[in-house]
Amino acid sequence: MKPVAAEVAKLNGDELRSLVNPDERPTLKTISRISGLAVTTVSRAMRNGADIGADTKELVARIANAIGYVPNRAGLRLRTGRTNVITLLVPAEGDVLNNASKLTSTIAKELRGTQFHLNVMPWFPDEDSMRPIKYIVETHSADAVIFNMTEPADERVAYLLEKQFPFVTHGRTQWAEQHAYYDYDNTAFIRVSLSKLGRRGRKNILAILPPRNQNYSQDMVRGLRQESAQSGIKYRISQNVDSDRPSDDIQHWVTRRLDQSPEIDAVLCTSSKAAIAAIVAIEKHGRKLGEDIDVYGKEVIPILKMFRENILVEMEDVGLAGRFLAKAAIQQLQDPDLPLMQHLEIPTDN
Repeated sequence: MKPVAAEVAKLNGDELRSLVNPDERPTLKTISRISGLAVTTVSRAMRNGADIGADTKELVARIANAIGYVPNRAGLRLRTGRTNVITLLVPAEGDVLNNASKLTSTIAKELRGTQFHLNVMPWFPDEDSMRPIKYIVETHSADAVIFNMTEPADERVAYLLEKQFPFVTHGRTQWAEQHAYYDYDNTAFIRVSLSKLGRRGRKNILAILPPRNQNYSQDMVRGLRQESAQSGIKYRISQNVDSDRPSDDIQHWVTRRLDQSPEIDAVLCTSSKAAIAAIVAIEKHGRKLGEDIDVYGKEVIPILKMFRENILVEMEDVGLAGRFLAKAAIQQLQDPDLPLMQHLEIPTDN
């Protein structure tokens, strides 16, 4: 590191900000002036260049953060054809217990300190899912896109593969071998949950699953069929509601099923919201949770045990998923010749 840069490295954030004129918009030249490094060196450090030392990269990043440097996306795209933006599509749902916030925060943390920035774009599940994807591709507003709620023959995946546009999915599709993904083995989740419920003597299970068009819901249906045939446990799948419906709808439907089928001795829920609604219905029905009936819930945020201690819980670590998705997107942009990153998290019966 050059002598000037070494001295600048000792300055704190306030001291670095004091080196910028009040009416000055921080640029690469500003960072160059403060650090004593050439503009080309600063630029390569911002792009995580392999020929730039770790100390120099850290110094440039610290100065940039301290003085509020923001890359000019339009200029960057004109010069390089890149934006250094990765867009995360998240469903615009009111359910605060969904995994969108956890996924967003972990992806953002993984991108922190890199040249890439996260843009979060909401989309509504009742609208055309292709609209935001086509917007990103046609406007070149991002270099890569991450999305979830995948379907087996997901038209978004087919389109992005055709356009050869970098993307990563949280969930698999029938073309999973051709694209990067992180997924949770929901067939194994069903196998584990029925095994645990079976050891508690449960024989008649009510399952509240995600919308049936989604790939992970179909994996769960497959798991119920397979495990039921082997264990002899009977199951019925909710037909009038799914785990994405409002809590009142789920509570009402569980109450009706308990009225009509008193032999139900367990409710399998694939979201925290559904599990809480099911417990409310069970307790209003006069059943004893953990005694004559169980609720087995899958969650991404640890909350269910705080609601009721005797609920059975399977935790899906969305933090791991977020970090992997971010790394998989970066790899496609920085090292496109490497094999696509793919991972399947498999829950175990322990």
